[in-house]
Amino acid sequence: MVKHIVLYTLKEGVDKDQAVAIIKEQLEPLVGVIPGLTHMEIRRAYNGMDCALYSEFESREALESYAGHPAHQAAKEHFWDFLDTRVCADYEV
Repeated sequence: MVKHIVLYTLKEGVDKDQAVAIIKEQLEPLVGVIPGLTHMEIRRAYNGMDCALYSEFESREALESYAGHPAHQAAKEHFWDFLDTRVCADYEV
């Protein structure tokens, strides 16, 4: 299993609670749509970052496939403009 963690800061002027709600609404339903994506949760973060994404994949290959999957690309179109910075870490268990 691969765990995929992403932390975002949002651009100035963006309603952060609303932006996180949109990110959550767009990405969490991808579980069951994208092969190998087994869990996804998005929450409002604090202490320096605005949004935290935690997800689990069956394998590294599944994570790589997720990145370019059409459903993922379509979801990102709804919120990509809100994002300022992104920090990501992946690890296997």
